[in-house]
Amino acid sequence: MIYFVEDDNGIRELVVYTLSGASMEAQGFEKPSLFWKAMEQQLPDLILLDIMLPEEDGLTILKKLRRNKRTERIPVMMLTARSSEYDKVIGLDSGADDYLPKPFGMMELIARVRALLRRTQQDAETDGYRVGCLYVSPERHIVQVDGENVILTRKEFEMLLLLLRHENMVLTREQFLDQVWGYAFDGENRTVDVHIRTLRQKLGEAGAYIRTIRGIGYKLEVDAHET
Repeated sequence: MIYFVEDDNGIRELVVYTLSGASMEAQGFEKPSLFWKAMEQQLPDLILLDIMLPEEDGLTILKKLRRNKRTERIPVMMLTARSSEYDKVIGLDSGADDYLPKPFGMMELIARVRALLRRTQQDAETDGYRVGCLYVSPERHIVQVDGENVILTRKEFEMLLLLLRHENMVLTREQFLDQVWGYAFDGENRTVDVHIRTLRQKLGEAGAYIRTIRGIGYKLEVDAHET
């Protein structure tokens, strides 16, 4: 089940119709109060959220979802006309899993929804990733190095998962920005490099598994050494 909170009747009905036509059960809500009432009865597999809403805005809803143990792991995609880079960063850093600015094509929406659902299902089905002294559980949001818990920010955790899912494969900065932050690489952004540096520091010994591929990006290797 996919829940969509959107006060524009035309957009809400079109998205619900499109998702249903793609064999994905969906339900739309004009007001946040109706959405919260439905959440008490049934938790969805994914939530689509507009930002500008009556009663309370989408970012407030997102923060409430992430603070609640019952709903913190439900994937959330923001669908909004607020498409500046600042708005994207605020939304994603608040806990959104993806961000699709309006206007958007229905085919792109379906592709992004399916990709997000696949990624969530993959994390739920795995018992966790074990690489050398590193253990990561996507479902329980646990990171351990030599059995000791490591506390990561949401973005650091998502970057680590991306590296683990593509072990021994080189990932470009563009891929990190697209899949973790949800916006395109402009050639100057140092966000990825800064987060990788902090991630390595927090992982201690396991930080050496994250290898820099100069001029391209990063990859995770058990026998890698930090460069």
